[in-house]
Amino acid sequence: MKRREDLANPRYRRKLNVPYERGAFGRFSEAVARNLGTARFLVVQTFLVLVWITINVVSVALRWDPYPFILLNLMFSVQAAYAAPLILLAQNRQEDRDRQALENDRAVAIRTQENAEYLARELAAVRLALSNTVTTAELQEAVDSLSERLEQLLAQRAPGEPPGTLPR
Repeated sequence: MKRREDLANPRYRRKLNVPYERGAFGRFSEAVARNLGTARFLVVQTFLVLVWITINVVSVALRWDPYPFILLNLMFSVQAAYAAPLILLAQNRQEDRDRQALENDRAVAIRTQENAEYLARELAAVRLALSNTVTTAELQEAVDSLSERLEQLLAQRAPGEPPGTLPR
């Protein structure tokens, strides 16, 4: 059978040109998940359920959902059917953000470690360079030694020699 004769598949697909932004829907799902997990939502929902049950049990004229409360159960099912995927989507987005933050933290930690190692090498090089330099105490000791030697030589000079000459 040729492809044109296959009637199970349409020849072309109609595309719905509905604008869809994944980020906007993700933000919406996070807002829903954020509100579903609050004590305020639970209190309001509990209050509405109690009002629903009270009206359907007490008032005979306003009874739209008799005792087994099938409509109320259906509403809970619809709520759960929409809440679960929205919460999962919000968790996935949070997981993606956590993964990205972890990768950023790792990159920062690697750069910090590399910087610390570089600074340690530089500090070691500075210490090595400074190990061959003269310290203040050594310089003072050398100047004192030269001063003493100069005083000894000046003391050994003959009385008739000019002041600028030193004995040999």
